[in-house]
Amino acid sequence: MKTLFKSIVYFFLAFAMGSMFTSCNKEADSSNGGEPTISYVRVTNPASSDSLLIGAAQGKLVAIIGENLGGATEMWFNDQKANLNPTFITNTSILVNVPAQIPLAINNKLKINFSNGKTLLYDFKVQISKPAVGSMVSEFVNEGEVATIRGDFFYAPLTVTFTGGVTGQLVSVADKLLEVRVPAGALPGPITVKTNFGETKSNFWFKDNRNIFISSDPYEGWWNSSYVVTAPGAGDPPKISGNYIRFKKPIGAWSWNEVAGGPASAMPAHSKNIPDAAILKPEDYNLKFEVNTVKPYTNNVLKINVALSAEDNDAYLWKPPYDTKGQWQTVIIPFEEVIASYKVRPTVNPAGYWSRLLFHGPGDLDADISFDNFRVVPKISK
Repeated sequence: MKTLFKSIVYFFLAFAMGSMFTSCNKEADSSNGGEPTISYVRVTNPASSDSLLIGAAQGKLVAIIGENLGGATEMWFNDQKANLNPTFITNTSILVNVPAQIPLAINNKLKINFSNGKTLLYDFKVQISKPAVGSMVSEFVNEGEVATIRGDFFYAPLTVTFTGGVTGQLVSVADKLLEVRVPAGALPGPITVKTNFGETKSNFWFKDNRNIFISSDPYEGWWNSSYVVTAPGAGDPPKISGNYIRFKKPIGAWSWNEVAGGPASAMPAHSKNIPDAAILKPEDYNLKFEVNTVKPYTNNVLKINVALSAEDNDAYLWKPPYDTKGQWQTVIIPFEEVIASYKVRPTVNPAGYWSRLLFHGPGDLDADISFDNFRVVPKISK
């Protein structure tokens, strides 16, 4: 915000000084009916003063350069009125933000109304953004239930298409949040959000079944098969992807509570699922998993081991607080942060890797927390 304010101030001062010697004559021309004109529109950074614009994105600050502009009282981009600040209006320039609101009628014109009744039209295109698809509250949602998508520029009318070619029923649409009912036939893979201004395919996968290294389908590992929920009963979270782990018991500070995992030899179907590329370039990957807190996760620490040759009892630390209020949510952790936390950097091992979930940390916790689908997946879909 400070940088933006400084850019506005520096730009305005530069134009004020540059027009100081001619302002009297210009104002005189304007008062006698001088014709308003626009010479060009450009960016506001003085270092890029030669960057002329024929259009700009919603919300962008632009400089309108011309003559006899001092009497401007209103400005419109398409059918959306801009917010004019008299401080940033001179006879030769106007600084203004392109309206962020979506136009209903598009004519690709900039219109300025003046106090003397004159109107000036200028060709200028508002570059309306196509949808930005960021993440889902939970990447695993059952058929018929409502999935929540985070992003931006969700302008109605729009459609959400799942891998498998099926379209979801829209439940609610806002600028940064979209709810859609999952249709029959929705398969694992990216989703596509389409509006009148373009379409975007997600980098995340819905029902992401790639590279899962801890799963209960089937259960593998050294510890606590008793934590695996195969047939949810009263009070259990619903299944979202086959069986899941539910850790439900009071634990004390610094008590040792292994939840799942083990060496490669004990997890033959899962231990080899970490991609070599994730070990070599962890910055290109995320660690993801689904979590459901029936009771808030407020104390202690969950230590997550992934892609190791042996246990690291001090890392990676997934710390509280976290509270999903009894709903499934997807946790996203940059994989480079996980790798950086280890004492020994992992190396590629075709024989597989050590994995573990361990509660061990400060603070007592009355734990009731469920997990599913621990995976290492690309940040960008190709």
